[in-house]
Amino acid sequence: MSKRSMPAVVAAICICLFVSLPAVAPAQSPSAETYVPPRTPDGQPDLQGIWQALNTAAWDIQDHRPRAGVPAGQGVVDGNEIPYQPWALAQKQENYENRLTADPNRQCYLPGVPRISYMPYPFQILQFSDRILILYEYVHASRTIYMDGSPHPEGHIDFWMGDSRGRWEGDTLVVDVIHFNDRTWFDRAGNFHSEALHVVERYTPTGPDHLRYEVTIEDPKVFTRPWTMSMPLYRRQEANVQLLEYECYAYSEEELAADK
Repeated sequence: MSKRSMPAVVAAICICLFVSLPAVAPAQSPSAETYVPPRTPDGQPDLQGIWQALNTAAWDIQDHRPRAGVPAGQGVVDGNEIPYQPWALAQKQENYENRLTADPNRQCYLPGVPRISYMPYPFQILQFSDRILILYEYVHASRTIYMDGSPHPEGHIDFWMGDSRGRWEGDTLVVDVIHFNDRTWFDRAGNFHSEALHVVERYTPTGPDHLRYEVTIEDPKVFTRPWTMSMPLYRRQEANVQLLEYECYAYSEEELAADK
């Protein structure tokens, strides 16, 4: 074999070896699609436990700078834009300017949904065959999510926490919530809604100690289109962890007494 023909032979051998090698699939990282959560006795994904959001959405659900008593934070609104109607944007700005007194939480009212889910207090999920209970540390609030296929009551009912009806989509708990009043905000920054609020929550287990919490907000009286929020929820890991108490009214009375 001549020296001139050697490179061509080597190239041919390399091509043959490359073609004959088996294809190797790229490594895949774990995700919600690959995680298989434990099951309850009736076969549903087991979401039971004490959970808490670890973000600054309670102060402002959008990107925000630090200020006195408020940590800087990255928003939880997808796209960081809330599509207010013009009048509603002006109302939101007015709410923000008067937030120290106008925020309904200053009056110790129930925070509503979804705000109570990302306040700096834990909550506990309990599952039964026909319903799911969520117990909140904040003012001992609670919700019943009916899982029996029953519809929302007809007409309009004025509830602070809405009326919740749930279903399973694969391993995701989907909760449809209506029948709100217009007296709650989404955060301390004045983001608000009307009594026409419609919330759809999605709780998806992504690991043994994590849930992906997604919320779709619809309110044709206030917003020009539906919009969404998303965030992780974390399982509390302390030994003997339990819900404690936060009695807002009692502490407000103590504060008023101290000011006299």
